[in-house]
Amino acid sequence: MASHDPGTNVGPGAGRGPERPAAPRRLLDAAAGPLHPAARSTLLAAVDVGWADPARLHAEGRRARGLLDRAREVVAAGLGARPGEVSFLPSGPTALARAVDGITYAARRRGARTVTSAVEHSAVLVPARARAAAAADPTLLEEVAVDARGRVDLRAWAAAVAHPATVVAALQSANGEVGTRQPLGEARAAAAAHGLPLLVDASAGLGRDTAPTEWDVLVGDARSWGGPPLGVLVVREGVRWHWDGARADVEHGRTDVTPWVPLALAAAEAWQQTAATRPADAPAAHALVDRIRAAAAEVPDTEVVGDPDDRLPHVVTFSSLYVDGEAVVGAFDAAGFAVASGSACTSSTLEPSHVLAAMGVLTHGNVRVTLPLPAVSPALAADVDAFVETVAPTVRAVRDRLGVGDL
Repeated sequence: MASHDPGTNVGPGAGRGPERPAAPRRLLDAAAGPLHPAARSTLLAAVDVGWADPARLHAEGRRARGLLDRAREVVAAGLGARPGEVSFLPSGPTALARAVDGITYAARRRGARTVTSAVEHSAVLVPARARAAAAADPTLLEEVAVDARGRVDLRAWAAAVAHPATVVAALQSANGEVGTRQPLGEARAAAAAHGLPLLVDASAGLGRDTAPTEWDVLVGDARSWGGPPLGVLVVREGVRWHWDGARADVEHGRTDVTPWVPLALAAAEAWQQTAATRPADAPAAHALVDRIRAAAAEVPDTEVVGDPDDRLPHVVTFSSLYVDGEAVVGAFDAAGFAVASGSACTSSTLEPSHVLAAMGVLTHGNVRVTLPLPAVSPALAADVDAFVETVAPTVRAVRDRLGVGDL
C-alpha cells in the first residue's frame, strides 16, 4: 500500500485550490429545531438512569417508571390536563394519526365521516382522503374552506359537523406554515352541539404560544418546544376514544410502543425551560416576525400571507412571483440562511403548498421562516437583522438569474 502524506488534502475539495470562507450559518427553519441545551443535558444524563423498561418490576424498571411518571406530570400540568390523560407516542404525526383512529374506532357504529379544515396537517388529510377513496364515498371527508388568511369558515364548519355520519371534527390550533390561529372556542361549541369531541392539533404552537384550552383531544410534538422527537396525545376523561391495536398496559392503551424514558424526560425539561421564558420570548419573536413581514412586503410582486396579528409569534411565510421555492431557498442557503419552502408538513416534496392553495394566495417562490428558540440561537435578533437586509437582494438575484428580473 502506498504511503500517505498526512499533510496531503484528500478530502472532497482536493485539487480545487483555496476556497472562500463559508458564510456564517443562520437557522431560520426551526419547525423541528435543535434540542434546547437543558433538554440535551437531561437526555444525556437520563440515558444512564432511565434506560430500563418502565414496565419491569425490578429496581431499574421501577426507577424508569418513576421518571416517566414525573415527565408525564410536568407535561400534563403545562397543558392543563391530568397525568392519566397524557400519553407519549413515537412522533407528533403518529400521535395525530392515532388521535383520529381512536375517535373513529370508538364511534364506528355512528359513522366514519371526518370534518377538518383544508389547511390541516397531512397526517390528518392524507389518510382521510385515502379512506374516502377506498370506500368510493367522497362524503366521508369534508375539508372545510378557509379564508385568505387561513382561518376556517365557521358557518361552513358548523354545517359540516351537523352531518349525522360525522365522527371526527379535527382543527389545528394554529397553522405551522402561515401562523394563523383558529377560532377553537366557536369550533368546539359547534361540534359539541352534535355530540362530537374536538380534536386539536397544537403541534405548531405548543411551547411557543399560549397552550389552547378549547379541546377534547389534543396532540403536540415535543420538537416544537425544543424537545426531542416525541408525540403527545391527550384525551380528556369522558371522551370516547379507543384504538383497537393498542395494549391496555402501554400508555393508557393508546399505543403499542413503550416510550423511551430519556426522551420523555428531555421533553419535560424542554417544556419547563420554555414555559419559564415564554412570557418574554413570545413577544420578542412576534416583533422579529413583524420585521420579516415588513421586509418581504417591500419586495415587488411578493405576498406576505397569514394573519398579521392573530398568529403564532414565530412563523411567517411569503411568496414571490416569477421564481420557484427551491431556487429561492437555495439562494438563501448559499448566503448562509436556513429557510424552508412548501407545506410545513410535506416540505420534502417541494410541491406547492396545500395550505397556500386552500387560502387562494400566491404559491410561487414560497419561503417559510420558523424562528428558533433564543436558547438555541442566542444571536437570533442579529440573524433576523441580517435576513431582512438579504430578502430583497436575494429574490432579485434569483429573478435576474432566471431572466425575469424586468417583468
